[in-house]
Amino acid sequence: MSVTDAPFSVDKPRSPQRPAARRSNFELYSWLFMRLSGLLLVFLVLGHLLIMLFLDDGVQRINFAFVAGRWASPFWQFWDLTMLWLAGLHGGNGLRTVINDYARKDQTRFWLKMLLYVSMIVTIAVGTFVLFTFDPNIGN
Repeated sequence: MSVTDAPFSVDKPRSPQRPAARRSNFELYSWLFMRLSGLLLVFLVLGHLLIMLFLDDGVQRINFAFVAGRWASPFWQFWDLTMLWLAGLHGGNGLRTVINDYARKDQTRFWLKMLLYVSMIVTIAVGTFVLFTFDPNIGN
């Protein structure tokens, strides 16, 4: 007796009528960004602290003239701008995760995230504005 001769048969399950919902990879990319930006921030921040606090005279030499001389170089502008953007986005992404984990109501979660996004944009925008418009001759 073969399988086809069985007294009963089971129909194949029907295929779904609607296509499967598409999933976003946002959380995956967010997780990956946190790891990569954290690694890069360790390098940038430790380099920043080494230069600002330990080399030459340390913190005693930091004044307006030191910052003006440092930001006269595109290399240091890029270094500080990268550190500002990565720190702002990394911290904001971390706070977004905390809000998602602990805010119970959808409306509370929404407004907390809006407050977070606005503060991130303002902080990064003002920092970027200061870096690019810094005038070392302001006292003259």
